[in-house]
Amino acid sequence: MRFGKAKSLVASMAVLGLALTGCANSASSAEGAGDGDGSLKVLVLGGLGAEGILANNAATSVTAAEASVAAVNEAGGILGKKLEIEVIDDRADPTVAVTKLREKLAEGEKPVAVMNSGPSTVAEAILPVLMQKQILSFNIGPTETSTDPSVNPLNFDLSPSVQDYIDGFVPEIQKKKYEKVAVLHGSSATGELFGKLTEEAFTSSGLKVTGNEGYDNAALDMTPQLEKLKSSNPDALVLDSYGAPLAYVLQGIEKLGWDIPVIGNNSVSATSLVATDPPAGVLGTSQVKNLTMQVFESTKFDPKNEKLNAAVKLMAETGTIGSSLILAYNYDAMWLLKSAAESSNSLEAKNIAEALLDSKVQEAAQTQILPKYAFTSESHAPHMEPEHLIFISPSKMVNGQFQ
Repeated sequence: MRFGKAKSLVASMAVLGLALTGCANSASSAEGAGDGDGSLKVLVLGGLGAEGILANNAATSVTAAEASVAAVNEAGGILGKKLEIEVIDDRADPTVAVTKLREKLAEGEKPVAVMNSGPSTVAEAILPVLMQKQILSFNIGPTETSTDPSVNPLNFDLSPSVQDYIDGFVPEIQKKKYEKVAVLHGSSATGELFGKLTEEAFTSSGLKVTGNEGYDNAALDMTPQLEKLKSSNPDALVLDSYGAPLAYVLQGIEKLGWDIPVIGNNSVSATSLVATDPPAGVLGTSQVKNLTMQVFESTKFDPKNEKLNAAVKLMAETGTIGSSLILAYNYDAMWLLKSAAESSNSLEAKNIAEALLDSKVQEAAQTQILPKYAFTSESHAPHMEPEHLIFISPSKMVNGQFQ
């Protein structure tokens, strides 16, 4: 456990849980109140032993989970019980994740909830195991069925859907008075879906899509696709790109001398390249002069947001924030668990899952990374509203937030 050094800060987070703690009943009267030692186990999986960006993402996710546990414990725990968190290093490998999870569950003590750190391949592998064991889960690596309650009734995705992100683009494009847009996207499953859904959403909103091109994520030159899009004469370029491919896209735009507004999605803003000075990054260079990026409100530092700033400070004291707060969803997980468990007066997974569908429970959770998780009986996705997604220019990042 890595949150001991944050002890001096968790008191500042207790205010977030006062409304919840005040209405809690004693643990002895709750269904499924757990073992007699007065504690509840939660697990978080993360690829801490992976390489590069996956390790950084996992570090942020795990740190957020640990900080969430510390803050909820300071706010009285859940139904009078303190949480204990255990980290499983799955190395971002689905096979390793399943093996280690099964080993941990075989030890006997059933966790009240399991969190993961993505990617989607890990989530896809472990969700059937958790469903078989009837364990509540919070997932940040959406899969094709992870939000479908008919398949995964005890799982709740914390990451917004691709459609949620795209819905945030339309008002931004309209605000800028762009009428014609081109789309460039990568070859990942998310990238392909982004390309498909953007065209549908933009067209239905009255925007003209002048071109929609995909590129191979393994390619080192995206100039052919960019040339084709440039010839379509759009007012702006909507871009999906993550990691190394983003560097090649930006180089290609510069090579063509294309002076075009570029509107990047959350994959662009999650790539450290845009928040890093040369030579490791491109911050402050001509390659990003026309770039704006989609981020959560929480990913942009706001000195007036005291509750969020206290949460970020706690996370920074707890462990490593190796990427943007777009990977810190797990900070909200234990607050959602607390709100639902205390509303239902139960620690049974099915009762907590049912309570999480209540909008009053969602609001009472006082989550910070996303303002509200609007789960429904039809979809266990957060359904993020467009107004909570903003577009910013690249800037320095401190503790997961653009400054």
